[in-house]
Amino acid sequence: MNQKIRQLAVGLMVCYVVLFVALNYWQVGQKEELDAKFDNTRQVLREFNRPRGNIISADGVVVARSLPDTTNENLDFVRDYPTGDVMSNVTGYFTKDFGSTQVERQFGDVLVGSTAAQQVRGLGNLLEGAVDNSGTVQLTLRHDAQLAAKFALGSREGSVSVIDPNTGAVIAMYSNPSYDPNDFVGVPFEEAQDAITALQNADGNPLLANAYQERYMPGSTFKVITTGIGLEAGVLTRETNFPRERQYVPPQTNDPINNYNGSECGGDMAEVFRKSCNIPFAKTAIELGVDRFIAGTQNWGIGEQLPIDLPRAATSTIGNTENLAQTLPLLAIRGFGQSEDQMVPLHMAMVAGAVANGGQMMTPYVVDATFDRAGRQLDRTSPSVWKTPISPATAALETEFMIGVVQSGTASCCMTLNGGIQAAAKTGTAELGIESNPDLSHAWIIAFAPAENPRFAISVVLTNVQSTQDVSATGGRLAGPIAKGMLDFLLTGQGAT
Repeated sequence: MNQKIRQLAVGLMVCYVVLFVALNYWQVGQKEELDAKFDNTRQVLREFNRPRGNIISADGVVVARSLPDTTNENLDFVRDYPTGDVMSNVTGYFTKDFGSTQVERQFGDVLVGSTAAQQVRGLGNLLEGAVDNSGTVQLTLRHDAQLAAKFALGSREGSVSVIDPNTGAVIAMYSNPSYDPNDFVGVPFEEAQDAITALQNADGNPLLANAYQERYMPGSTFKVITTGIGLEAGVLTRETNFPRERQYVPPQTNDPINNYNGSECGGDMAEVFRKSCNIPFAKTAIELGVDRFIAGTQNWGIGEQLPIDLPRAATSTIGNTENLAQTLPLLAIRGFGQSEDQMVPLHMAMVAGAVANGGQMMTPYVVDATFDRAGRQLDRTSPSVWKTPISPATAALETEFMIGVVQSGTASCCMTLNGGIQAAAKTGTAELGIESNPDLSHAWIIAFAPAENPRFAISVVLTNVQSTQDVSATGGRLAGPIAKGMLDFLLTGQGAT
């Protein structure tokens, strides 16, 4: 009898161990995989049946919230986006059927109250029977600035990025085309699927935040970077003088490089920068050589993913550099922002911001602070330096050159700010080199103001613009007025109050 009891006890013990291992395997070891399965509705329903906090703009506008779901008997809440497409590039969306993106994804733990701090603080509420432990996310972006950027772009495809050059805080980041999350959040599945499929197939990638998740050929705005590298390396000085010429034949080729529209261009650094001559910057890249040029671009953060507090940021690049020593003409062309140069629009605002901030490029961020249900602060972003590509002396000299662009250069048409405020800028016209349509380009401008005490740095890019006989699609003519409008709004207009 004792032997049978012992055998039964051993058998029960083995079963218990097997059950314990199995439960741990599925509930702990395989939790993430099971949660990620598209047909695992329990996890989704659990998320949607928990209160989820608000996302609020810097100027106090609620841009994402949860409302009682009166149409779906399985769900307690539905996400709502009161500002439509104005903030969706940053808030993203939170859906039952298509997952989550942007702030909704990155800060979901704060919004539902699952951070360690919120759980500890919410123990008292739990004992009292309360279950709402949700938190609030406060953005650096201003709703009024987003509206201004949307108005300034109008129907044109492109993006506007505005940062505080002293902190890295993103003030505005709007791209067109955009999307309204309400078109597929909280609607029947078939309707939601049709809406999101149409957006996925639409031109311009509206579901992407193109300002930080895409990259484009930068044209002559890249000359700010080349100038900075050249000055830091001692290849360029204020007194460097270039001959006035129409063509330059770089090494290893017989194919000449021309200035924009084949014009004759040259002079000292201030003049070639102001007039945006191509040849001096091609020559600078050749004199720097492959190694110094690549290292210099890396100092500006090129080749590294932007360190923003949002998912899936793009990476600026100068293209394949493996055989660049054997293809020096390509090195020369990259010196003035063509060939394989591709820059993220937000990164170009950061380039302007580095010049404005004495050579320090700040880490960009869109979330200022997070708070618990009771309004107590959970976390606040502390500004930090990401890169220091140039010295204060070089930054001061580049500021001087960029002021010249506004006063008598390629931005003199359109960057005279209201109230006598001095801006500093660099324009760019990136010719896309499409044989069937040689007049297609990206129009750029980067700028900051006030030049003597910068408060805002901006990049504007209009993509795939077409030159005509009457209008040349240059950065100054097309992107310049948008940058001016934004800076006027923020410095002396309604946005200044």
